[in-house]
Amino acid sequence: MQPKLCAFGHPSITSIIARLRYGQTRSIRIIWWLQPLHTVIHSQAHIDPTAQLANDVSVGAHAIIEEGVKIGQGSRIAAYAIIKKNTTLGERVSVDHFAVVGGDPQDLSFQSSLFSSVVIGDDTIIREHATIHRATQPNTVTRLGKKNLIMVGAHIAHDCQLGDHVILANGCMLGGHVHVGDHAFISGGVAVHQFCRIGGGSMTSGNAVITEDVPPHGLAYDRNRLAGLNLIGLRRRGLSAESVAELKKAYHLVYATGGNCAKLADESIQTGNFKSPEALDFLRFFLGGKRGRFVQPA
Repeated sequence: MQPKLCAFGHPSITSIIARLRYGQTRSIRIIWWLQPLHTVIHSQAHIDPTAQLANDVSVGAHAIIEEGVKIGQGSRIAAYAIIKKNTTLGERVSVDHFAVVGGDPQDLSFQSSLFSSVVIGDDTIIREHATIHRATQPNTVTRLGKKNLIMVGAHIAHDCQLGDHVILANGCMLGGHVHVGDHAFISGGVAVHQFCRIGGGSMTSGNAVITEDVPPHGLAYDRNRLAGLNLIGLRRRGLSAESVAELKKAYHLVYATGGNCAKLADESIQTGNFKSPEALDFLRFFLGGKRGRFVQPA
């Protein structure tokens, strides 16, 4: 006797209880792991025949999944969400109501026939009305890493690259080609100019306007202002006191004199006095990027 299946292919609670009563726990355990999972697709969802969905993906009513889309195990596409052509979603990705993933760039010169895509890493959550646009060049990708949270109404423009554990709060906007490092937190209503870099572990306060690069572990606010280091975030991630002290020293050497940040960072690296990954990442950040401009203390 096979147990009845619930909506996502696992044995229902009632069938498990029944088997426990009859001492058939071993058979339950075997069936639980070997029973194939089932894709749950609403009858009013629209899915292109070329789309590839793992065998336990759920798709809500009136959701649209276009050609060439790939969706990994355990992912959920809510009602009225749209996954545009050639988008790839990893495992356990959640796309909520009215979100659009993989739309064309807002670029007047873009040719819609060009092949580009959006790739979303595992365990990423995309909430209602968020928009993520595909890349502008042939065979290129707008990419989000793993375990990101994209909140309501956030916008990620073409060619953006986000790391892992990134949080974009409600209504924030990333222009094209923005790079965001791991564990960055961008608060509600923030606007980030195209080609800017937001360093890993940084926090950008609500409604800030960012047209310059924010260094790793920085605390940005207002218009291109820097309030210091994101010490609370560092403590929450368990950084040692020694590493925090070294990071503070690196920050002081780059910013205390008001000189050229890139030059001061390079000189600090050359001394060989910095060993912690966090301090070295902070200093090396100033040697990269296209803009060469960095948020500054008030």
